[in-house]
Amino acid sequence: MVELRGRPHLGKVVKSPKSQESLLVFSDVHLGSDLNDCGPVTLRRTSSIDADLISLLAHYRNEPAPNGLWRVVIAGDFIDFIGMSITSEGALATPLNDEERAHGLGSGEDHSREKLRRVAIRHAAVFAELAAFVAGGHALTLIHGNHDIELHWDGVKEDFRDILVRHAEAAGPVDRQAFLSRIEFQPWFFYRDGVAYIEHGHQYDPFCSTAHVMAPLSPLDPRRVARGFSDVLLRYVVRPTRGMTEHGHERFGMAHYVAFGVQLGISGMVRLGVRFVRAIIELFRLRTAHLSQASQRLRAEHEKRIGKLARVTRVGKKRLKKLLSLQALPITSTVSGIMASLLLDRMALTIGGILAIAAVAIAASFYPIVLFALTAVLAAWVLVHRQLSRRRTVDPAATMVERAAQLSRLFPAAFVVMGHTHVPVERPAGDATYINLGSWAEEEPVEGAAPMETPARAARTHVVIHIDETGPKAHLRTWDPLARTVRATSTH
Repeated sequence: MVELRGRPHLGKVVKSPKSQESLLVFSDVHLGSDLNDCGPVTLRRTSSIDADLISLLAHYRNEPAPNGLWRVVIAGDFIDFIGMSITSEGALATPLNDEERAHGLGSGEDHSREKLRRVAIRHAAVFAELAAFVAGGHALTLIHGNHDIELHWDGVKEDFRDILVRHAEAAGPVDRQAFLSRIEFQPWFFYRDGVAYIEHGHQYDPFCSTAHVMAPLSPLDPRRVARGFSDVLLRYVVRPTRGMTEHGHERFGMAHYVAFGVQLGISGMVRLGVRFVRAIIELFRLRTAHLSQASQRLRAEHEKRIGKLARVTRVGKKRLKKLLSLQALPITSTVSGIMASLLLDRMALTIGGILAIAAVAIAASFYPIVLFALTAVLAAWVLVHRQLSRRRTVDPAATMVERAAQLSRLFPAAFVVMGHTHVPVERPAGDATYINLGSWAEEEPVEGAAPMETPARAARTHVVIHIDETGPKAHLRTWDPLARTVRATSTH
């Protein structure tokens, strides 16, 4: 078994009742990701992944914890609120806007509760196993990620608890009050002093971060949760387009998208172009909202909640402010960011280059010496294109490792744990060990579709963290669906 040891200079860990818990940590399950009433279902969640997650939970529920009882920590994106596109089966208190009529329920509290209801039906066995885990005396913590930021709403949290307790009561007598007390939601991070600092990781990704992590509401309409760049592209472009996946775009350039569009045929290309233009308009609308008075009011509310969190956690406001300074600004906060992220800057450069070359070529027919200018134009185009390419960094993995080293100094811990990238990683990060949890999101291709790349496969990885007489330990493990047990994992 791979055993990751905490750095000895951290000193003796104070063993509070909670630090005596053993942590079982995983992330990025994305329940409900393929619920789609509003467009083509391009990729379906595999039928086996839920069964494997249930088996993993049952395995640890029946295995004595190294310290006391287990605490399951789901480090974000357990439910894919932004990924699903569903319609309502009943009346809603928050009327649908034009975007929601086209793409499915939005991020208002009542919309989110309806989404959770549908997910709980679709993935009832997963919720039942989580309920059995908590009914066994263990605890559950859910950290909000960018795909389940709608857990922000109190009504959604209440419904989630109620779903679990009803599953538990269906299996036998339950002390309802004690059961509910063992379920908690963390909107930002989970911390055990000297042991582990855990968050989803999307706040270090400008394509997915939210401006106000403790008040993630839309300045355009505070009845709804704020949308980021990836949310808009997912709802406006990815979900309605057959064959387009939401992952792998860090490796795509303009040529990939042109080739994909050609596969759709002329009508498909036109529809894709219209979706793309509408997404651009929405992204610039979000940019304008960042400058509004409503955004300033949200900033004030965020400050108030930061102060409250500092008091409740006893972390201190100064330390939380430093933590905020490490986060990435949403890409939608700047015009240049939107331009670069959508390749609009390189598109404009290409059009400008073609026009410049055409003008020089025409002039050269009268003045041969102008051919030197043609060479200069081409050289300038190559240099600027290369510089723009460097500005478009889609994959946040390197940034997350860098931030993990800084986090380990700000929040002393043997292990800094994140998810978000879906790629399991273990490596040194300052005085700590950085662990990325991988994912439990897996897709099956639809026959006849032409996806941009192969469907996502789940790593089925998780981490067990506990304390023994020598200090904090972590075991990075994988669920083996063939052997029906866990095995050691090393990502060195």
